[in-house]
Amino acid sequence: MTTIPAQRIVRGPAVLVLEDGRTFTGRAFGATGTTLGEIVFCTAMTGYQETLTDPSYHRQIVVMTAPHIGNTGINDEDQESEAIQAAGFVVRDPAPRPSNWRSRRSLEDDLRDSQIVGICDIDTRALTRHLRDAGTMRAGIFTGDVARRPLTDLTAEVLTVPRMSGARLAEQVSTSQPYVVPAVGECRAVVAAIDLGIKATTPRQLAARGVEVHVLPAATTYQQLWTIPGVTAGAAARAGGPDGVFFSNGPGDPATADDQVALVRAVLDAGIPGFGICFGHQLIGRALGFTTYKLPFGHRGINQPVLDRTTGRVEITAQNHGFAVDAPLDGPVAAPSDAAHGTTYGRVEVSHIGLNDQVVEGLRCLDIPAFSVQYHPEAAAGPHDSTHLFDRFMHQMTDGTTTTSEGEA
Repeated sequence: MTTIPAQRIVRGPAVLVLEDGRTFTGRAFGATGTTLGEIVFCTAMTGYQETLTDPSYHRQIVVMTAPHIGNTGINDEDQESEAIQAAGFVVRDPAPRPSNWRSRRSLEDDLRDSQIVGICDIDTRALTRHLRDAGTMRAGIFTGDVARRPLTDLTAEVLTVPRMSGARLAEQVSTSQPYVVPAVGECRAVVAAIDLGIKATTPRQLAARGVEVHVLPAATTYQQLWTIPGVTAGAAARAGGPDGVFFSNGPGDPATADDQVALVRAVLDAGIPGFGICFGHQLIGRALGFTTYKLPFGHRGINQPVLDRTTGRVEITAQNHGFAVDAPLDGPVAAPSDAAHGTTYGRVEVSHIGLNDQVVEGLRCLDIPAFSVQYHPEAAAGPHDSTHLFDRFMHQMTDGTTTTSEGEA
C-alpha cells in the first residue's frame, strides 16, 4: 500500500499582536499581508467553513480553539454567504492536505484566493485563556516582511481599529437587492426576512416548511413590507404583505440599529408575527424596551448549552454573538416600551437562558405573536436541537399558536 506524503509547505513569518501588547509568534497561513479587527474565539470542533462565511464575523479575527483545522477542505455546498466574512483566521495546526469526498480545494487555498490573512503554529489554548480573562479586544495579524517591523509600530496600528461597541455593520453585509427563496412544495406562508447578515441556511429552513421567503435589505422600511409581490397565504394573510417578519443574525452593536428597531416596533404594533435570532433577537429586545450590553468575550461555537424554560429541555446550540439583552430572569414582566412609547405589547418573559453564564438567550411575548432567541436554530454545521423553532414560527403565522410537534405550550 502506497502512502501519499503530505505536501511540504514553506511558510513565512507571522505575528499576532493584541491591543494590550501581548504577542504570539507563528507562521503565515493564507494570504500574506496585514489584517486588523476584533479578535474572538470559536469553540466549535467542526464547521470552520460555515464559521468563516458567517456574516456575523464581519470585521473579526476568528481564533479556532480546536487544534487541528482544515482536514475536510472546502466544498461548494456549505457556504453561508458568497465569500469569507471573517477579517482573519488563527489556528494551531493546519491540515497538510484535505481528506473528504466533497472537498474541492484546501482551506489555505481558499483563504489565499480570498485575500484572508491568517496565522498558524501558535498556542491557541494560551490565546483563548488570555481572551477569556482579559476579554475580546482589537488585534492584528502581520505576515511576511511586515511581521519584522518594530512591535511598537504594529501595536500602534492595532490601536487605530474602531471598537465593536458603537459599530453599525449590518448594512455592510446585507443584500443590496431583494431576492426570493421559493417555498418547497405548497406555499403555506410568505415571510419577509430582514437581512442583517443572514446565513444561507436560514431561508432554506423556512422554505422547507412551505414558506416563500423574501430576503430584504437591512434598510427596509415598514411601508416597503406592503409592496412584496406574489401570493399571500396562512391564517394571518394580508393582501400584498407578509404573513410574518423574520429578523436575522448579523454583526455590530445593536445599540446603533435605531432604524431597524423602529421597523420591529411597527411590525409588533401591527400584530404581524415576528421571529428574531441573534442580532434580530437583540433588536426585538430593544423594541420591547430592554437594553443591550457587550459581553466580556461573547459566545461563539456550536456547543453552547441553553435551557428552554418553557419545556425544561436543555438544547445544545450554535451561537455567535458579542452582545446580549438585559432583561429580568424572574418574569413575566410588562414590556418596558409600553409606558415609554404608548404601546401595548403586554407581558414578556425570558424563555431561554445560557447555562454557562445565565445570559438571556430568548424572549417570548405572551400577548402578541413575537419571540426571539439569541442563538442560531438553523445551526449549520449543527447541532439541530433547536430547528423546531421554525415550526413555532410557522404555527404563529398559520394558526395563531406557538404549539409545535415538540409539544411546546
